[in-house]
Amino acid sequence: MLRIFRKYTTFIAVALLIAELFGMLHFKRMEELSGLEIHDNYFYLFQYLFIFTFGYLVLRWLFRLWKEYRSLKNDKNEAELMLLKSRVDPHFFFNTLNNLYGLAIEKSDRAPEVILKLSEVMRYTIYEGENDYVTLKNEIEYLETYLEIHKLRYQKKVRISFKIQIDDIEIKIAPLMLIMLLENAIKHGVESMVDNAYIDMDLKATKNTVFFQIINNFKPVIRGAKGIGLSNLKKRLQLIYPKRHELLLKKGEGTYQATLKIQTL
Repeated sequence: MLRIFRKYTTFIAVALLIAELFGMLHFKRMEELSGLEIHDNYFYLFQYLFIFTFGYLVLRWLFRLWKEYRSLKNDKNEAELMLLKSRVDPHFFFNTLNNLYGLAIEKSDRAPEVILKLSEVMRYTIYEGENDYVTLKNEIEYLETYLEIHKLRYQKKVRISFKIQIDDIEIKIAPLMLIMLLENAIKHGVESMVDNAYIDMDLKATKNTVFFQIINNFKPVIRGAKGIGLSNLKKRLQLIYPKRHELLLKKGEGTYQATLKIQTL
């Protein structure tokens, strides 16, 4: 019975509105003909009921518009997130495949290991990347696998340090968030250096906060096309952690520092 009432609430309210309007007209007419104050009182009663019912219909209409707006906004945000998550820098995959081709030509013993590591990275990107949140443990393993591929690729010596201080390894974070800063450090830092390249990473996490910092050196070059990595990261942070994140990018003389702080709760 209650379900039926809810279904036809708007119809009932409109019917009451019409009835109240006729009631107002009726008692206004009766008051004019008889001059009795009681008819005037009934007129005001129906007038108040009319205003109340009309206000209810307006509020119900506004609430429905608000729900539709929220639904469209959520759908849009979800669509944007799916698109942004699919934009993991292809530069890494192209270079790795080129290196893999070279290793295969040389019949290098490193080729099978590169293939295995690359498949792990692709699996995580495709499958875990679809989740809303993953554990920091999974993200760390992903970063480490990504770094191992680069170590296998490079002929030059690159110093990489990764400090980890985490209270709980099961803390949840949006997937593929940290990798974008690492991609940027490698693409615009390590790959621009002939030698003495380095990347220093620091990851700290408490129950409510995740802190990630990368410092790398780079060789100043003529600026080319703007990459999508950092702009992608900024958009994702705005969508997932609005007013709960801080991203600081600092460029110095031959060094670049990226610091990301996220409030997880």
